[in-house]
Amino acid sequence: MTVKVQPPKTRIQRKNTQAILDAALEVFSRQGFRGATLDQIAAEAGLSKPNLLYYFPSKEAIHVSLLTELMTTWLDPLRDLDPEGEPVEELMTYVRRKLEMSRDFPRESRLFANEIIQGAPRMIGALEGELRELVEEKSAVIRDWIAAGKIADLDPHHLLFSIWALTQHYADFDVQVRAVLGPGHDPLAEAGSFLDGLFTRLLRPE
Repeated sequence: MTVKVQPPKTRIQRKNTQAILDAALEVFSRQGFRGATLDQIAAEAGLSKPNLLYYFPSKEAIHVSLLTELMTTWLDPLRDLDPEGEPVEELMTYVRRKLEMSRDFPRESRLFANEIIQGAPRMIGALEGELRELVEEKSAVIRDWIAAGKIADLDPHHLLFSIWALTQHYADFDVQVRAVLGPGHDPLAEAGSFLDGLFTRLLRPE
């Protein structure tokens, strides 16, 4: 059987593809999947709609491409959790990296949150496959640390859920956080100090 090899993209093709993805990220994070249109994405990218459709056949194709890329980025800090490392420091590094991602990738976080709120129609396979497998792998590491008396006896799954909730909140609810705190605050810097203290005490073995 002959395998058809796709030729590499030209510089212009790479540039336009990235422009579309950047524009779509802005539109999707602002409008959600249902509220976003190809016309809005094309306008944001500075391309015509027919030109956009040359690169992506549908709004869903763009959305899936963004989510696939995001999933890789989102899971990297958890993949880096080292079974041979010092347990509290490994988990605190994970907390800090997740908070940094809320600072550096707020639109991506909102894109992910919108997908989950809608029932994850385009991501359920990845959630039940890649994400679940990675969480099970790292939960086993955390259980080993607990059994060795190196960290407190906490449910690994709910520990990870708590880390996700307490870090991604600062991206997904940024407007609310800033409205409540008022001017003169640096929410993420303050959150970093608070979460360091909270999780350090929580993880410390009795």
